[in-house]
Amino acid sequence: MHIRADLHVHTRASDGDLDPEQAVSQARFSGLDTVAVTDHDTVAGTQEALDSAKKHGIEVIAGVEISAVFEPGTLHILGYFPSYPKGFEQALKPLQEARKLRFPRMVEKLNKLGIDISLEEVLKIAGDAQVGRPHIAKVLIDKGSVRDFDEAFSRYLAKGRPAYVEKEKMSPREAIQTILAHKGVPVLAHPFTLELEKPELRRFIRELADYGLMGIEVSYPEHTRSQKRLFAQIAREHGLLITGGTDYHGPGQGGLTIGAYGLDKEALSVFRERLYQRSSS
Repeated sequence: MHIRADLHVHTRASDGDLDPEQAVSQARFSGLDTVAVTDHDTVAGTQEALDSAKKHGIEVIAGVEISAVFEPGTLHILGYFPSYPKGFEQALKPLQEARKLRFPRMVEKLNKLGIDISLEEVLKIAGDAQVGRPHIAKVLIDKGSVRDFDEAFSRYLAKGRPAYVEKEKMSPREAIQTILAHKGVPVLAHPFTLELEKPELRRFIRELADYGLMGIEVSYPEHTRSQKRLFAQIAREHGLLITGGTDYHGPGQGGLTIGAYGLDKEALSVFRERLYQRSSS
């Protein structure tokens, strides 16, 4: 499959390594026609990315990745918008404020585990960006506490690990309907993280579709072939879009490049048609 679009890219506006314009430039260098900037719980970097589209000769789609309440797994809802979603950042303020309270607690837990790390070090790494777990991971790597991001998360930072702290989240319905209210296209991100068996997965996606879900992220680095087939089948059953992307955070996080996963020309055409219909809805 010849990838034409990567619809899941993070920047320094949340926990990515690249500035928004750098991410757009990298997407064009990778030969893509389209890239979506989908930072965690913020659209702060979106305008910079949109402004750089013409300069780099590539279509940029405004996006976001919202964390939603779900047990026992992890649920993220991607949102895509036909233009910059005015007023959307304000709708995300409660989530952003909750993040500010979360990370001091994670640092405190690491200290109790005997790890020498300070909040000041994490904030320095994050700079002007919204703090995320990868920023803590970078400090742990720099100090030699772990070898790489995988070890940082598997030992300390992932859900269920000793330094993890739950954060305030929207309900799945609220996340989907907030995106819809701003003329966006809500898409279920990386469904393997739901950790559901097939019958439960089918029921849950049907529930999300009833709330207004419009797509499922099928092409994704950690999805197996059988999972991709299953997710695509469920999407077709409910008339949902099939999307994809790398979940790119930076060169040091998994070794992937922008455009390693995503949509081919045909799937991109279908996605774009549905996306730009939203601007007139």
